[in-house]
Amino acid sequence: MPPTQAPSSRRRLVERRQFSTGMQGKNLRYLGEQQKQPPSQARAGFILLEHFSLPAFTQALDTLVTANLLEAKAFTTCTFSLSGEEVASDLGLVIRPDAALAAMNLEQLDLLVVCGGLRTPLRPSQELAHLLQAAARHGLDLAGLWNGAWFLGQAGLLGGYRCTVHPEHRAALAEIAKASNVTSESYVIDRDRLTAASPSGAFYLTLEWIGLLHGRALVEGIEDILAFEASRYRRVNPTLNVKMTAPLREVVNLMDANLEEPLELDQLADYVGRSRRQIERLFKEQLGTTPQRHYLELRITEGRRLLQHSELSILDVAIACGFVSASHFSKRYTAYFGYPPSKEARLSN
Repeated sequence: MPPTQAPSSRRRLVERRQFSTGMQGKNLRYLGEQQKQPPSQARAGFILLEHFSLPAFTQALDTLVTANLLEAKAFTTCTFSLSGEEVASDLGLVIRPDAALAAMNLEQLDLLVVCGGLRTPLRPSQELAHLLQAAARHGLDLAGLWNGAWFLGQAGLLGGYRCTVHPEHRAALAEIAKASNVTSESYVIDRDRLTAASPSGAFYLTLEWIGLLHGRALVEGIEDILAFEASRYRRVNPTLNVKMTAPLREVVNLMDANLEEPLELDQLADYVGRSRRQIERLFKEQLGTTPQRHYLELRITEGRRLLQHSELSILDVAIACGFVSASHFSKRYTAYFGYPPSKEARLSN
């Protein structure tokens, strides 16, 4: 009889439970998954024009930086100005760019963003137009924030595209880019042209671009971190979020509000006026999981947050998340994260 071999850490990692689709993003940076082929790094360059919208620029930049918290080194960013000198934003804050426009190496970029603002003068720039045209020939994705789309249109790069711009400059863009379809939407992505008319539009534009490169889980992880603005962003474009009907959203909200004393599925069904079977079907069709699994993963995720950001003991965390004992919590936790709660980083210390 062959000797029994102790399971290796590699084997334990493979056998770990996977979070369901709707919960992967919330736990993405804690799973420690090793990708066989790490995705190539995407590179974004921002051209800062005079009086550019600082909120629109920082929404886009913050989204990329947040993505790097979840997928290390997924994106790099750099800033440029026409002269290489400091640029004053619309809020009066001055930004020192990384380089002058003339020093831009298009081969090192995947996305080039023209950052305008309400008071950015709509002055044609041959230098900028020629560079944008060269970027288009190189196959870069081209973006315009606030009235940045006007400069894309002035360079002749919006013909046949849907686009958007701040309402103050909509007529000006329609006049200079007659072959384009100028919309009143907060943001528009049409193939390799990305335009946003507002700071919240800049957020969703960048978020969708990230999703095209890295998938839904990373998008959900970013949304989870920036959840304090989620209600506003969802009004911008709810199609980016997981589509849930009102009954299912109500059940999920009830679960989230009752972690310490989890409700039975029959209770949840009664609260929303649906049968147990209907609730199970809603979870399967819209979230690709079961109610029980989703509830468990909510509690496991909250347990991680409490461990990291509080000084509660493992037993207290277990109780707060509806587990009957510390050992039961530890077993479930280890199954998902690959290590016990006792090994979790305590960020509160």
